[in-house]
Amino acid sequence: MAPWSLPTSVNNRLTKLAIGAVAERGRMLPALIYMFVWTTIIYDPIACWTWNPRGWVFKMGGLDFSGGTPVHIASGCAALAYSYMLGKRRGHGTQELNYRSHNVTHIVIGTVFLWVGWLGFDAGSAFGANMRAVMAAVVTHLAACTGGITWCLVDYRLERKWSTVGFCSGVVVGLVAITPGSGYVPAWSAVVYSVVGGAVCNYATKLKYFLRCDDALNIFAVHVVGGFVGNILTAFFAADYIAHLDVINYINGDSVSSGVYSFFRTCLILACLDFLGKYFSVLKLRASEEEEILSIDDIKIGEFAYDYVELSREVKALDDMDNGLVHSANRSYDSSRNLGSPISLLQL
Repeated sequence: MAPWSLPTSVNNRLTKLAIGAVAERGRMLPALIYMFVWTTIIYDPIACWTWNPRGWVFKMGGLDFSGGTPVHIASGCAALAYSYMLGKRRGHGTQELNYRSHNVTHIVIGTVFLWVGWLGFDAGSAFGANMRAVMAAVVTHLAACTGGITWCLVDYRLERKWSTVGFCSGVVVGLVAITPGSGYVPAWSAVVYSVVGGAVCNYATKLKYFLRCDDALNIFAVHVVGGFVGNILTAFFAADYIAHLDVINYINGDSVSSGVYSFFRTCLILACLDFLGKYFSVLKLRASEEEEILSIDDIKIGEFAYDYVELSREVKALDDMDNGLVHSANRSYDSSRNLGSPISLLQL
């Protein structure tokens, strides 16, 4: 039951990784259809190649304990394809889209939950309460710690700031990098995984400018590049005495072919949805310009996560109106909306 339930649970998480790359411009209904189709014809075959004893990757002797290829590389390549198919956000490359994290506290809380859950993800891949599961949890924890520090150090070299968001990004990179080797490598090697992965992925965030895609959350840099780094390092640090801790030595994994398969099949799925969207408006992948301006939250959900999103929109409208009017001492104001009057911090 365990070898079936864990990969099935994991595939619920994979589609969310790809959706992160199309934030603020993707429509919900076609995204839901994409999730179902992608997991069926892309993730399932790659997982079969990797973990089924009859899979071609399994037979070739690849090493992938918890899913560096089926989980991270496959979903990261899907994210890249999705962002290409949708195009860039309105205003991409301008100061208007120079976004910063809106709530660092929530980022920290989310990272903590992810960190704890990842311990179960990697250790659970041993499918039993044994020493191999313990070792997988240990190396996962060490990689997360060192990955966060590495990313912070790289950012500090450039900005002279100890970034909390940078630490959280490094934690995720460390977790991604150690995933394929978590059940094969000794504890000390986790430091190498996270240092190399943290540095490489930090610089890889610039790849989206070279590739000219709008990867809103750096999914490609973190998951695809991090997954590749982890797979490569596993070839150098895998130890048979770690693999034998559960008395079973299953060999798993692959990277390049699965990533290519995921990328092009994702393009095919999205191209079909885009074609159907010409005849059925509900299947259009891309939100309209008006929907982007008003925000997807407002149009599709009718709610905001934070009240100040709506307030900031109203403040901007007031500023635009003030800039378009002639300033005079005798200017009349609309008292019902308090237009033109100073806005206090208490009001915000």
